[in-house]
Amino acid sequence: EIVCQAALEKHPGVKPRIISDNGPQFVAGDFKAFVRHSGMTHVKTSLYYPQSNGKLERWHKSLKVESIRPNCPRNAAEAIKLISEYVHHYNEVRLHSAIGYVTPADLLAGLAPEIHSERDRKLEEARVRRRSTSRSRDGELAVAG
Repeated sequence: EIVCQAALEKHPGVKPRIISDNGPQFVAGDFKAFVRHSGMTHVKTSLYYPQSNGKLERWHKSLKVESIRPNCPRNAAEAIKLISEYVHHYNEVRLHSAIGYVTPADLLAGLAPEIHSERDRKLEEARVRRRSTSRSRDGELAVAG
């Protein structure tokens, strides 16, 4: 509940859908009441089928492969620091192909259309430059020949 509440405070107006396994903390009456009270929805995955919680499983894999294993924390304090840094990088810096090569923070802030538009503009400028460069080269070759 504390993690969910912190996320809700950080992103007011957002009503996320929580996907979890069927652990005791997620089936408890207090948690159900918290979810209802905060306006969120909660979906529990199929029993004994971790693939149904694929997003979280993929997150754990990324965290391990990209942060924990390469840096091998020596104690809990180092692990907490590594995880905090990785969460920031994952949400604020790393571009995600599944959401159009923007960061989750940009998507949540509604900036994805603007970012995509700016990319398209830059790509078109590059195409125009390449065309004009190849035309001038063709012209130079024709003159030299």
